[in-house]
Amino acid sequence: MRMVFYKSKMGLLLLLLLIGQSACSSPSAEVAAQEVQEPTETFTQRRVVVGADSLVRGRLLDRNDSVLVATGTLHLLKLPRKAPLDTLALAKLLGWGPTTIRQRIANALPYDDAPAGYPVNLRLTAAEAARVRKARKEWPTLVLSTQVGRRYTANAGAAVLGYPAAEAQAFFRQAQRTKRGRFYKLRNGGVEGYYNGLLMGRVGYLHPLIDSVGNNRGSWATDTTFRQGQDLHLTIDTKLQAYAEQLMGNRKGYLVALDPKTGEILAYVSGPVYDPATLTAPDQAKVRSEMLYDENRPLLNRPAMLANPPGSVFKLVNAAVALQLGAITPTTGFKCDQTLIKCVHNHPVPSSLTVGLKYSCNPYFYQTMRNLMQRVPDSLVADTVAARHANLAEWRRYVRSFGLDSVLGVDIPREASGFLPTPAYYDKARKTRNWTYRSIYSLSIGQGEINMTGLQMANMTAIIANRGWYYPPHLVRSIGDDGPLPRFTEKRYTLIDSANFEALLPGMIGVMQRGGTADASSLADVGITVAGKTGTVENGGDDDDDHAAFVGFAPADNPKIVVAVYLENAGFGATAAAPCAVLVMEKHLRGSIAPKRKRWEARVKHRARNGY
Repeated sequence: MRMVFYKSKMGLLLLLLLIGQSACSSPSAEVAAQEVQEPTETFTQRRVVVGADSLVRGRLLDRNDSVLVATGTLHLLKLPRKAPLDTLALAKLLGWGPTTIRQRIANALPYDDAPAGYPVNLRLTAAEAARVRKARKEWPTLVLSTQVGRRYTANAGAAVLGYPAAEAQAFFRQAQRTKRGRFYKLRNGGVEGYYNGLLMGRVGYLHPLIDSVGNNRGSWATDTTFRQGQDLHLTIDTKLQAYAEQLMGNRKGYLVALDPKTGEILAYVSGPVYDPATLTAPDQAKVRSEMLYDENRPLLNRPAMLANPPGSVFKLVNAAVALQLGAITPTTGFKCDQTLIKCVHNHPVPSSLTVGLKYSCNPYFYQTMRNLMQRVPDSLVADTVAARHANLAEWRRYVRSFGLDSVLGVDIPREASGFLPTPAYYDKARKTRNWTYRSIYSLSIGQGEINMTGLQMANMTAIIANRGWYYPPHLVRSIGDDGPLPRFTEKRYTLIDSANFEALLPGMIGVMQRGGTADASSLADVGITVAGKTGTVENGGDDDDDHAAFVGFAPADNPKIVVAVYLENAGFGATAAAPCAVLVMEKHLRGSIAPKRKRWEARVKHRARNGY
């Protein structure tokens, strides 16, 4: 029985297989199979570039819409490599003097002992190029060519404008050979580098899907639109920038001027200064080589990248924090006790904050900071070590609200963050948690471990001018027809009440008045009240002078300009930095310098040219 059942099951399976095979071989199934096997239509994927011939890099314009940098035609004259060259005759042809042509040729060579016949290309103006074309028969060995590149209409603002990396390849190769590129962080290309994508623009791409007979059957990928290179309208005032660079000259340091109400940077100077075309020009190889080896480091973008102790200008921040936390009041007085710390000024007893600021009394601010650090909350009354740690952390929290110990987000590459010490930092540095105020008192006068950039110093002063708020400093006020980047329109606030900033003002005005540390730099004779603070920064070396610093704003009751100046190894802030700052203020507010200060101005420019 079992065998019969098995056989019947096998028969049933065979029957089902036969029925399925019959169904598959039916006429309708064969037609369906034929339809599936018909060849499919073929399509071609194409990529069409839009706007490649019309794409132009955007221009850089100053705040008054004067063109500073634009893409244009550069005329280059290639000198013969073998035949002797009559440089005097060539100079006459070009309209140059004999000294000029020798200097121009020397500057085009990468080093002094370059072999004879080294290729030299000289930049010419359009008029000079026209003269060469006219005299082509008399000068058959001269080769005149053109290329498209960036043209600079002003010789100021190198640290702001920067350069397109594509045009600075010769400079990068020089830096690589001299092994100086990494030190200078050379790819800091100013606004040209920061906004490179917007300046370049982009070509558009279409992605049509074409059938076998040439018809467009849609897109095989997302199309992108053509976008012309955007113009950048800078915040810089070209005339003020050029004037400030004359005051800086060959000195090491920086000067930053900004509008406190908007955060727009009016002048941005890094010294020693140099022509912005130097890094990309084909006939400036020797100049670039000298700059790479210059011990004064002109290629270092000091306002953004160099963080230094601020010196006594930082007393303003410490005073504001002390007022906010109740460590002092505006009427608090201290003795000028020089057993605590040396005071370099001979002055009356600092009976109030105003007097302490006016004469920049070091013992006054030593005791102000001591009150901050030695406060003992009720919860920590039995643990003074923990109290000091808590007080330093609290002080740091308030100071950081000034935009310190972090980047401000300025639109320039490689901005440094500066530094503020933490309790953990001192625990590690002192190798104990039991450090005392006496071991960190240098913070009270802006020395020691505090480091600030020039941009931070200018922004700190803008905060005081605004009584507690600021817009982040920036160099571009509009991109094409739009405004600046959104983050530059966001108002930011400190943790300090406006009344405590107001309490600083009498002392800052007193600095510029008779007996104050910068009374010689007053602008009262032209009706401008300046609020300022001097600083002299000890650099720890016996051979070099101290650094000079000054911050201030004017007019004091309605600030329109803030200026921060830092001159390395220049001595006292009152005699070196303050004059530069107030000259820039007067130039911006009045448009000219009063006759009373003309000799003073000439002396500052003389020092700038000679680098001291």
